[in-house]
Amino acid sequence: MDLAKVVETIKSISSMGLGAPVVIVMILSMIVLPLPPFLLDLFFTFNIAFSLIILLVVIYSLKPLEFAVFPSVILIATLLRLALNVASTRIILLEGHEGGDSVGKVIEAFGSFVIGGNYAVGLVVFAILVVINFVVVTKGAGRVAEVGARFTLDAMPGKQMAIDADLNSGLIDQDQARERRIEVAAEADFYGSMDGASKFVRGDAIAGIIILFINVIGGLAIGVGQHGLSFSEAGEVYVLLTIGDGLVAQIPSLLLSTASAIVVTSVRGSDETVGQQVGNQLFNDPKSLIVTAAIMGMLGVIPGMPNLVFILLSLALLGSAYLINQRHQKEQEDVLQQVAQSPQQQIAAQEIKELGWDDVMPVDVIGLEVGYRLIPLVDKNQGGQLMTRIKGVRKKLSQELGFLVPSVHIRDNLDLSPTGYRISLMGVTVGEAEIMPEKEMAINPGQVFGDLQGEATQDPAFGLDAVWIESNQKDQAQTLGYTVVDPGTVAATHLSHILQSNAHELFGYEEAQNILDNLSKSAPKLVEDLVPKTLALGIVVKVLQNLLREGVSIRDIRTIAETLAEYGTKSQDPDVLTSATRAALGRSIVYEINGVEKELAVITLDPELERLLLQSLQTAGENGAGIEPGLAEQMNMSLEESAQKMEMEGQAAVLLVSSFIRPWLARFVRHSISGLHVLAYNEIPEDHQIKVISTVGQNA
Repeated sequence: MDLAKVVETIKSISSMGLGAPVVIVMILSMIVLPLPPFLLDLFFTFNIAFSLIILLVVIYSLKPLEFAVFPSVILIATLLRLALNVASTRIILLEGHEGGDSVGKVIEAFGSFVIGGNYAVGLVVFAILVVINFVVVTKGAGRVAEVGARFTLDAMPGKQMAIDADLNSGLIDQDQARERRIEVAAEADFYGSMDGASKFVRGDAIAGIIILFINVIGGLAIGVGQHGLSFSEAGEVYVLLTIGDGLVAQIPSLLLSTASAIVVTSVRGSDETVGQQVGNQLFNDPKSLIVTAAIMGMLGVIPGMPNLVFILLSLALLGSAYLINQRHQKEQEDVLQQVAQSPQQQIAAQEIKELGWDDVMPVDVIGLEVGYRLIPLVDKNQGGQLMTRIKGVRKKLSQELGFLVPSVHIRDNLDLSPTGYRISLMGVTVGEAEIMPEKEMAINPGQVFGDLQGEATQDPAFGLDAVWIESNQKDQAQTLGYTVVDPGTVAATHLSHILQSNAHELFGYEEAQNILDNLSKSAPKLVEDLVPKTLALGIVVKVLQNLLREGVSIRDIRTIAETLAEYGTKSQDPDVLTSATRAALGRSIVYEINGVEKELAVITLDPELERLLLQSLQTAGENGAGIEPGLAEQMNMSLEESAQKMEMEGQAAVLLVSSFIRPWLARFVRHSISGLHVLAYNEIPEDHQIKVISTVGQNA
């Protein structure tokens, strides 16, 4: 049977779940049944190979959880080795008096060739191996595993809280949070198991010592008492075979102990194996090799020292340092050559190629420029989290608004203040502010119980009073009622507020077509009848932009499309279609404002004032030019006073008017009265009750 067939057979046995039962049966067989020398040689060879495989898998793993079954493998390998000790002890004591061949070639080879047939030398070598394994490797690995398990368990609550915080802030979704929780739990289980598995390895080393003494004493007693050998002859035969058996078992034990030590001591912070980390970190700097070569060279010229060995080693180290230095110089030259050639290639291309439309650079839909001191916030290599937060902002807004928010183009700008940033839409600046990258912002939410020492400022998103404080003041600020956020969160919140306020500018033909394409997968007939049979795509875009401008989500695109398909045959006016669509979305609009409450508190207009506004709009058009400025100013003041009163009472400010004047009033109060929602009567669901809080009259 060739090697490929053996491998395939092992894989098929493992896939059927028979691997563990086969190993258990094999271990029991070695303990209970007397094995012939050939099978014993085969099992000893397999034990050495198995230990080497485990060690190499550990070395080539990128992180410990890639070999999560390692603690169980340690137990299986330890039991296998102890079963081999039982089987070898039986055959040595039964057949040892007949010579080395009677107990197998492997034990004989380790007893004669490896230690030269001298059992005194064998005892010394075995003792040294035991000291290395038990005192150095196993004891150290056990201590590291114990500390690692304790630290991992202590860090679990903090890791779970960090996952919950990322989930709440929108940086990750439910599936990613579930995967990270599973990974944290698996990591804790792994290090806890390694703490216990290290006791197996330590116990195996102790068992090797005890088994050696038992075999020596038992062999001498059997050789002298049963087979009539002299004490020296019995010692030469049985002690030699026992030491060979001990060495055959101790070498795999040392390999397994080494693998355990590597697992618990390695720091896997990058996508590199242990060998790659050693090569990159230990031999990356030629200076250490040059200094070592100089010291070895000085020792090599001292009379009486092994000059040739020291000088050869010194030359080898100098050669290695030279090769490493040449590699570094070549890497630097390649980088400089790329930097130097890029402008030349661009100039050559400009000289050869005529000016074309490709040279007209489009403006960024969303741009974020940062000063040079804020670069670490957007650089992941320096631990910056702003890129991740912006990705979370885009994802959250896309889910809330109902369309994919364009990506944010981030670049540095030396013309800005070092701690300043600027947000632009379509190449036009819409917001800018300054943040302190080394400090945190304590925002006053409206009621705090004390003052903080720091630099007074304002939250750039909502204009709230705030203070820049040191990180060690965070607990004090939170105790006083402040909301404390880091600089990256300040910038991300400012960006989120601007994008949400200007969502209609981010929505265009491409976004509308993508929404309709997605809808066509579930309602192909609806999309086919809507565009272009009933309405042109431009009118649909205008209606959706109107909804976004008024803060209405377009997630329910099916209801929107059905409404447009119904009313599009009667009117092509985007404003009329927008009013009809808002009425169809009335339940979701009211839910966003009032939640599940069935009673809606509202502000209304005096019927005479409403009639006057309607008459003015019909006469002068929807620009409202026919309304007297004094009346408009007085109405604005009354509405602002009523809205503030409702907000002070913890209620959402809602103005309820007729559908004919609602669009104009919504535009009228959009920028002057923050937080006032203007609804039409036909937008209120039938199962909701209206509670009039105040009425704004003509002379109010």
